[in-house]
Amino acid sequence: MKRVVVVLILVLAFCGLADSAYLAQHEANGVPLICTVQNLDGCNVVANSPYAYLFGISLAEYGVFFYGILFVLSALELALFDRLLRRAIQLMAILGILASLYFITIQVYFIGAFCTYCAVSAGITLLVLILASFIEPLRKTCQHPDETPTQHLSMPPAG
Repeated sequence: MKRVVVVLILVLAFCGLADSAYLAQHEANGVPLICTVQNLDGCNVVANSPYAYLFGISLAEYGVFFYGILFVLSALELALFDRLLRRAIQLMAILGILASLYFITIQVYFIGAFCTYCAVSAGITLLVLILASFIEPLRKTCQHPDETPTQHLSMPPAG
């Protein structure tokens, strides 16, 4: 089951990489984004705003970096099946969703426009976070199949 979930994360990371690469390509070439979906055409407003940069680097390039790392971690997890890699995927998912929430807040409250590509990226990150929660539990009750779970203290007998 864990392998299937990691494969799904790998596919989602690839989709996020494609989304971010398209935005980064727009930034590099200066070509307007194609984004007229149900009258949501704020992509170019968001992409050309001063909020689209962090430390002089476009957020799309950070997205390429983020999804690239997530893709590599997922591919390595499929090859090595390592707990540390699963934890790293979970950490990346948490960082990604926090960044997505921040960027969507910026779009709504400061820019006043909505980017569908950013929403797709946030949705991908949310799905990765949900799937990453299944690949490694936070706490284990037993370390070995032979070991019984620890006994919990019960109420003292009435006496």
